[in-house]
Amino acid sequence: MLSHPTLDQLRALKLDGMAQAFTELEVQEEARNLAHAEWLALLLDREVAYRSTRRFQARLRAARLRHSQAAIEDVDYRTPRRLDKALFQQLATCRWIAEHRGLLVTGPCGIGKSWLACALAQKACRDGYTVHYTRVPRLFADLDLAHGDGRFPRLFRMLVKVDLLVLDDWGPDRLSASQRRDLMEIVEDRHGRGSI
Repeated sequence: MLSHPTLDQLRALKLDGMAQAFTELEVQEEARNLAHAEWLALLLDREVAYRSTRRFQARLRAARLRHSQAAIEDVDYRTPRRLDKALFQQLATCRWIAEHRGLLVTGPCGIGKSWLACALAQKACRDGYTVHYTRVPRLFADLDLAHGDGRFPRLFRMLVKVDLLVLDDWGPDRLSASQRRDLMEIVEDRHGRGSI
């Protein structure tokens, strides 16, 4: 099959969503009856959706969520974790992120706190927020290494810059003086600018 010149131009301009829609419309008999404006609207709609999906996928990859498939739609309110459905649905609006507020999820081990945090983080990614997930022991190990090899300013900027920083698995260990100092610096710099 010969490639249509318009299709080649769409691909050259990196309008991949429009190129896919163009290919599909070319073979549809009903599409021949559409006006030029309708064709253009369909192509533009597809491109907007394609780019939106790509941006969401990039934000989700960058977030590095432990449970990347966790979604607020999959929350089971019947489990014995005593989750307040109305409160969780309010949190799922991500208004608390827009207001740069913090959220602390507590409960016994194995109840699904990490999964719920990841579900909220995934929703934040869908809503256009940048997210970074890390376990606290890993965070402090990364910060210690960054202090030693000169990457600390860059790592610190990234931790402060994201819209939502998810700190998971605090554990029972006491924090060292340097860990407390680093954590306070992160919290202080994020205050009023991002959510934890």
